[in-house]
Amino acid sequence: MNEKLHEILTRVSKPSRYVGGEWNQKRKDFNSIQVRYCLAFPDVYEVGMSHLGLKIIYHEINRRDDALAERVYTPWPDMEKELKSSDVPLYSLESFRSLREFDIIGVALLYEMNATNILTILDLAQIPFYSKDRTEDDPIIVAGGPCVCNMETMVDFFDLAIFGEGEEIIHELTDILKKWKEEGKPGGKKGFLLQAAKVQGIYVPSFYEPFYNEDGILTGVKVLEENIESQVKKRVIKDMDQLGTLSQIRLCLF
Repeated sequence: MNEKLHEILTRVSKPSRYVGGEWNQKRKDFNSIQVRYCLAFPDVYEVGMSHLGLKIIYHEINRRDDALAERVYTPWPDMEKELKSSDVPLYSLESFRSLREFDIIGVALLYEMNATNILTILDLAQIPFYSKDRTEDDPIIVAGGPCVCNMETMVDFFDLAIFGEGEEIIHELTDILKKWKEEGKPGGKKGFLLQAAKVQGIYVPSFYEPFYNEDGILTGVKVLEENIESQVKKRVIKDMDQLGTLSQIRLCLF
């Protein structure tokens, strides 16, 4: 934690929201890990820390030697104001690194009322709102959670979305990203998205063009890329016993 951030925390309510250090928090050598996730919960720390789904994905990623997962929550308005006025970008709780330093920012879409908080996180992280405005140097923004089943009003903000259960997909996505980086990022970000889109349960909005009638009702969808399914099928885990997550979940409860 740098001196500027330490000074900011003396001026906000409940500074413990922003310092991490919980029991069983995972800290890894950031520079030696190939794939880096920051899991973003679009609500305050107290709400996000009670969410079991985030803990499961956090555990699934961090049990790998080649990947890490850190966390960020939406700051309270006083912290938001301080970060903006001090020009300090939003950071993760484990390493205090800017969100822009991660490969993927995974956002939990749990409630429609949290939608504006997603934009707050991107704004404080100094990341462009719209996926079309982001460069190759910006993180890949991923959506997950129950609200992805009806996320068309928010697709412009995301590079890809995970439909259904993510415990298996997160490993497949990590393998694809790791290989893509090792090969020199062929095709740029689009090259990665083309590979990811072939995984069942992954939706890449930029590869589809929706059509609406005069009443705003969806009438059809055009696939814009070759070898991409016209319909994204929800991912369902058929055998939970193979994961071992439920028996090990105590490891990621803080």
